[in-house]
Amino acid sequence: MKSILIDDEVMAIEILKKLCSKVKELEVVATFSNAIDAIKYLNSNQVDLIFLDIHMPDFSGFDFVKTLKNPTNVVVTTSEKDFALEAFEHDFIIDFLVKPLSKSRFIKAIQKTKIQREVPQLKNDFSEENTLLDVLYANVNRRLIKIDIPSINLVEANGDYINVKTSKKNYVIHSTLKKIENKLPSNLFVKVHRSYLINIKKIIDIQDNSVLIEKEIIPVSRINKPELLRRLNLL
Repeated sequence: MKSILIDDEVMAIEILKKLCSKVKELEVVATFSNAIDAIKYLNSNQVDLIFLDIHMPDFSGFDFVKTLKNPTNVVVTTSEKDFALEAFEHDFIIDFLVKPLSKSRFIKAIQKTKIQREVPQLKNDFSEENTLLDVLYANVNRRLIKIDIPSINLVEANGDYINVKTSKKNYVIHSTLKKIENKLPSNLFVKVHRSYLINIKKIIDIQDNSVLIEKEIIPVSRINKPELLRRLNLL
């Protein structure tokens, strides 16, 4: 994997280079002390993995991430633990390493990157003609878990997490309702409330401003109810 290192500390770059040299699959093709130079490089070069420090002067690591035209897998390296939640808001940030870096933790990050590269990239466009991708891979407790999309009953937002509920199991995932809405087929799922997405094929009953899915009553907001009714095959 072609990799670049971005960190404004010379010692941090040297430590990363040494760790990368221990992994035969990794090839460090360039290093940068600031994000601006890295952006210029990426405008004409492709890489497989970016090691990125967050706390840098003038242009932070998060500023850098927002400029990426072709999102590439990113492993964050930082001494600031508080950045973790914000980091995982970005789908292509694979892992979050806290300095000082350890070899064992570094190797785990590389293993996660390898798994991510092997997982099929799900497209955002799920039209009725484009439903071949019927699985979703979710990061649960640092493991990529396969979830069959048709088996999902509903998705509930809860703060910084979502609860993906199936008939057999629930999955608590650090993500947002908007992100998973973009990953699910629009012909099968509909947003009925600011906190709920539901599988319309799983609806048992609709009464007033709620729907019944298995044994769970889900609220339907006044704003979202017309779209729900439009999507149903009403007699």
